[in-house]
Amino acid sequence: MNAHGKVWRWKVLVGILVLVLGLTVVFCTTIGPAPVGFVDVLTILLRKLPWLGNFIPRGDWPESYETIVFQMRLARVILAVLVGAGLAASGVVLQGLLQNPMADPYILGISSGAALGATVAMLFNTGSQVLGMYAVPLCAFLGGVITAFSVYNLSRTGNRVSMPTLLLAGIAMGALLSAMTSYVMIMSGKNIHQVVFWIMGGFFGRGWEHVKVLLPYVIAGFTVMYFYAQKLNVILMGEEQAQHLGVDVERLKQFMLSAATLSAAAAVAVSGIIGFVGLIIPHAVRLLVGPDHRVLLPASALVGAIFLTMADALARVAAAPQEIPVGIITALCGGPFFIYLLRKRPYR
Repeated sequence: MNAHGKVWRWKVLVGILVLVLGLTVVFCTTIGPAPVGFVDVLTILLRKLPWLGNFIPRGDWPESYETIVFQMRLARVILAVLVGAGLAASGVVLQGLLQNPMADPYILGISSGAALGATVAMLFNTGSQVLGMYAVPLCAFLGGVITAFSVYNLSRTGNRVSMPTLLLAGIAMGALLSAMTSYVMIMSGKNIHQVVFWIMGGFFGRGWEHVKVLLPYVIAGFTVMYFYAQKLNVILMGEEQAQHLGVDVERLKQFMLSAATLSAAAAVAVSGIIGFVGLIIPHAVRLLVGPDHRVLLPASALVGAIFLTMADALARVAAAPQEIPVGIITALCGGPFFIYLLRKRPYR
């Protein structure tokens, strides 16, 4: 297949994934205690689009439907889309930089740092009087970012950063911070149910405020990661080869790690710890589309968004009226699927 044919093929693939994501958003918005039909939800959403909405007639649904869609369900669905896309894209970059298919956004200790920050905020009301509902996401975000950059500095020798050392430092820092989180939970003497539920990951009680918090980080992070996708392809040939071709490898590592860290930390800050999205999705999509990050990055972001949105919908209805943390759903789906992938086509 020539270059033009490949470009056309990948554009079609991304277009199909965008369409599937749109249908997934509509379908998952219909799910809840009050049934709202697929066509009604689709019409309600289309009527809100600029220019197009004026040409779509209103259905005979009750007024409460629009309230249910926009104030109770859509924000949560959009948040799942953003978190899934952010985690999957971060996983793609980390697996490429570390050249390790087992890497994911939590390999730098981001999840453990965010968990410690959120635990301190919830158990000791850190910043709650000033920041209100934003206290926990902000503390979690700061915990994740500080941890990632601490790991980066620990791995640096002079002006160079060893990727294997970064991997080991992230594992060690994550174990240390997880122990600190457990210690804080035990010593606080308070009800730790809220902390445990947050650590399991989920979108219960999230709204448009959380979407506004997360959106700029995901957009900025993805923009930077995609801008350098071609240079990341060059690094796969080896750092020395990349330098000979004019790539500033160390600067590229800094930009890409910063973008991946900010996207993953922001996602963890609003959703808690949701595992396997950044590990399974890039791994699976790479088997389908190959290692070209110009295609792999957007495809993984879209598949991650679809996967997590469906997982959250399942978490809402699997044990209704109770809600299961979505982190449990992703672990139940991701664990066996990852084992299957390893057995079906292992990396060597």
